[in-house]
Amino acid sequence: MFSRRQVLSTGLGLGGATLLSACTTTRPRATTPITAPPTPSLGTPAVQATLRVGVDRVDLGGVTATTWLYGGVLPGKEIRAKAGDVLAVRVENTLPVETSVHWHGIRLHNAADGVPGLTQDPIGPGGSFTYTFRAPDPGSYFFHPHSGVQIDRGLYAPLIIDDPAEPGGYDAEWVLLLDDWTDGVGTSPDDILAEFKAQNGTISKGMSHDMSGMRGMGSSPLGDVGDIRYPHYLINGRIPTAPRTLTAKPGHTVRVRIINAAADTLFRVALGGHVMTVTHTDGYPVQPVETRALYVAQGERVDVLVSLADGVFPLVAAAEGKTGQGLILVRTGSGGAPAATVRPAELDTDPLLLAALTPSETARLQEQQPDQVEQVTLNGQMQPYAWGMNGTVFGSDTPIRTTNGSRVRLQMANETMMAHPMHIHGHTWSLPGNGGLRKDTVLVLPMQTVTADLQADNPGTWAYHCHNIYHAEIGMMTSLQY
Repeated sequence: MFSRRQVLSTGLGLGGATLLSACTTTRPRATTPITAPPTPSLGTPAVQATLRVGVDRVDLGGVTATTWLYGGVLPGKEIRAKAGDVLAVRVENTLPVETSVHWHGIRLHNAADGVPGLTQDPIGPGGSFTYTFRAPDPGSYFFHPHSGVQIDRGLYAPLIIDDPAEPGGYDAEWVLLLDDWTDGVGTSPDDILAEFKAQNGTISKGMSHDMSGMRGMGSSPLGDVGDIRYPHYLINGRIPTAPRTLTAKPGHTVRVRIINAAADTLFRVALGGHVMTVTHTDGYPVQPVETRALYVAQGERVDVLVSLADGVFPLVAAAEGKTGQGLILVRTGSGGAPAATVRPAELDTDPLLLAALTPSETARLQEQQPDQVEQVTLNGQMQPYAWGMNGTVFGSDTPIRTTNGSRVRLQMANETMMAHPMHIHGHTWSLPGNGGLRKDTVLVLPMQTVTADLQADNPGTWAYHCHNIYHAEIGMMTSLQY
């Protein structure tokens, strides 16, 4: 039922990656910026870390790439704290370009949000910056740059905030990061962005039909879900022909934290031979629901519990609407490893959309009539390439203004045939259409309107954008200011 779109096949037409000469774009400053709120006094940090950002080589499993990494590893080393802890993370930039770090999903103070042009100056080559913030809410989060398309290199890592009151009830915990990969093996992210920009497209308001040209990519019941066919898809930094293996005992219950750190790819996820019980999304508890497969969009996180059977099982993250998948093995007993192309039957069931979950009673935002209603349209098309919000692009946009203490309702109307994972910084939405489900990243399907309520209780200038990084960099971004 959905028309298809132009797609750029990485590794073809533009040659290999150019790392040291690649430029990093810095988004323009929003119009008429407000005065930044003062940085709070946070006290002595409970967690301190140093994050070195540099050019390194990484083995993806028999495929070696030169890319940009945190601490020379992929994914970057996990940072872990307890809810309420103060963290101090010193970022040392050894790249040849500017960078930054955004703490995705954390309800932190504005000055630590890591968005150059909105909350800080970029961290220049050879420079450093210390992010100090309190992590008030438990959950599965991650961090990545907010500078150009740097997230489409190797710059991402998990940030896990534990709940001191967590009842447990599981034997082990695994953290999985899903990614799409081209850097150092195909076209560089900067060259991909440059080719998109060269189309010099202008925003088409209303439904766009110019989305044709699949060039070998598959279809999805969600409509158009991405722009780029990648050479590889990874789970925890490895390609399917050389997957990592997670071990446990038969009968063990495992908590699996799944984070989609991809730049352009939505994944369909399943564990062969198993049913998953979803317990959290974007850090907040939900009413548990069983599913054999689920969708995870860019920037979304989901926690599931799995009771493990005896044997060797593939956990697959299939690139939705594309050809290819990520793979990790779960071993609880004897047996041979499945092929890299294995497709569990669970993937062909009806996957769960995370926005369809129902919140736990403890996670609901108190119901309240909105003080302010904002209509937000998502506009654009694949050819000529252009994406924006409210008929314009970031830098020419009109920020959303409100006042501290207001309840703001955003009615996001997707007027394109592309699914857009929309992300709000510094806050968590409540979705009244889903019983008040709490999300900071929500997938808005083609021609769908999603209503999201927000409590304006964290003053500042906050980015609000599509988490497909190419859409955001082209212009599908604005800001919330108060």
